[in-house]
Amino acid sequence: MKGIVDAFWRAAAYCLHPKVIGLSLLPLVLVAGATAALGWFFWEPGIDAVRATLERWALLAPLFAWLDAIGFGSFRSVLAPLVVVALALPVIVLASLVLVAALMTPALVRLVAARRFPQLERRRGGSFWQGVRASLGWTLVAVVALAVSVPFWLIPPLGVVLPPLIWGWLTTRVLSFDVLAEHASASERRRLVVQLRWPLLAIGIVTGYLGAAPTLLWALGAMTLVFAPLLIVVSIWLYTLIFAFSALWFAHYLLAALNALRAAATGAGENRGSTTSMALRAPDPPLR
Repeated sequence: MKGIVDAFWRAAAYCLHPKVIGLSLLPLVLVAGATAALGWFFWEPGIDAVRATLERWALLAPLFAWLDAIGFGSFRSVLAPLVVVALALPVIVLASLVLVAALMTPALVRLVAARRFPQLERRRGGSFWQGVRASLGWTLVAVVALAVSVPFWLIPPLGVVLPPLIWGWLTTRVLSFDVLAEHASASERRRLVVQLRWPLLAIGIVTGYLGAAPTLLWALGAMTLVFAPLLIVVSIWLYTLIFAFSALWFAHYLLAALNALRAAATGAGENRGSTTSMALRAPDPPLR
């Protein structure tokens, strides 16, 4: 627990580093640019398609009739845009996570290693393309899990438990690999991931809840649709910063654990060597 808390505060402090802030702008530019381009071409067709689907859905007819009866019939006009935004946000979150893992995490790990563990040997137990393949595979699993779990979000308290749990699992898988890929050997990486699976999952779940925080911007009411372009950019930057903090948290925790693992192995080797040397220097017992 002490190692988790220590890594947390170190990660929070590193988020104020100018290099970290600068690195957070590249995923922001890429994701915001792609989101703006897709919104320009598909926003209106997407709203029309969702509105037509909702109007044909018989299960929502009683809801619309009730809203008309109490004077909230205008809610129909904002329901379709809200659905489009709700469907787009998970895609934005996934894109932000993948870009942070690919573009920011290696630089953040090098920053932590250079400042805290300059003597830590790089054993390169994972390649860039291995990380890309693993990230895409885990992301696909997370997307399927999210899609399957959507009906359960309406059951309290599963709506506030399942999404962060899935995000936490995905974050743990992706960042654990990326943080250790450069410095740990393949066997060291597997050993640490197994030994620390519960602390790592706890960090992932906490960062999963932090990742849900930007969605609160969309809970301000219908006015959020007026400022949707601005809020999307702000949300993407917040997602990027949160994932950067997550990468720093994992980096501080896992590199410290790797350093301790090697120190323990070195100490055990020295003890064995000392015992062997003493045995070799010991005089032979007298003959009787």
